[in-house]
Amino acid sequence: MPLSQLVRAQDRLTFLYLEHCVVHRDANAITARDAKGVVHIPAATLGALLLGPGTNVSQQAMLLLAESGSTAVWVGEHGVRYYAHGRSLAHSSRLLEAQAALVSNQRSRLRVARQMYDMRFPDEDTSTLTMQQLRGREGARVRRLYRLHAQRTGISWDRRDYDPTDLAGGTPVNQALSAANTSLYGVVHAVIVALGCAPGLGFVHTGHVKSFVYDIADLYKADISIPIAFDIAAREVADIGAETRRAVRDHMRDGAFLETCVRDIRTLLREDDELIEYGPEAFDDVDVVRLWDSDGRTVAGGTAYGDDE
Repeated sequence: MPLSQLVRAQDRLTFLYLEHCVVHRDANAITARDAKGVVHIPAATLGALLLGPGTNVSQQAMLLLAESGSTAVWVGEHGVRYYAHGRSLAHSSRLLEAQAALVSNQRSRLRVARQMYDMRFPDEDTSTLTMQQLRGREGARVRRLYRLHAQRTGISWDRRDYDPTDLAGGTPVNQALSAANTSLYGVVHAVIVALGCAPGLGFVHTGHVKSFVYDIADLYKADISIPIAFDIAAREVADIGAETRRAVRDHMRDGAFLETCVRDIRTLLREDDELIEYGPEAFDDVDVVRLWDSDGRTVAGGTAYGDDE
């Protein structure tokens, strides 16, 4: 496919979810076939294809996605679990390099961490707070949310208490919170890898392969996982984990959260909102490999450099 025919990033369907179908290729279209028939999706309009339960994908379909600058992410039902992914959407390492540079410098890392807290405290000035103070503010906010939702749903609430090795041993609301958070982590993880970022390079969390996943997911727990968990726990359902995961799935169904998550990650890592990470503009130098120089500049690769450089 000529690069000039590829659709600009901002004009693409950022994420498309498929389940219980056979995914194949017909010319420059991805096809999804099930008992109801066949749907054709122009590959060049796709940002990321989320492959849910019951999907079988052909080698030719994957080849077309690669040629079109798209990616595939294997997920649980409606993306509430992340399993694996193909190539990322990015055709440059700029977003990844920005993440690595920001997290490797104490001053810029603190700035991004403060910005994350700013998203959760829109009416407060966090510009002078230390990490210890930020953690204290966040802890108080979350405890307040737990109490408010407990009062709203009529649930008896003591504290957040769970054993990762024995989730079924916790109270119903703690089980629901664990299931809701895990589902949220799955969706956020899928977005992060699709953008080519590193899940393990966190700003607030550290030392874990999903540190950045936890950072980003924390931006949305107050609006998604916490209220959903209390709602499910109040119903006294037979299978709390399954019901909670389905509730998170249904909340994500319209795709608005995916768009929000992409925008927030890009805002945190780059000030340039016009940066094109994929699409025709990103292909201008897709096959150009640059070499790093110690003065911060780059030089062309594929060149024999000698003493007379």
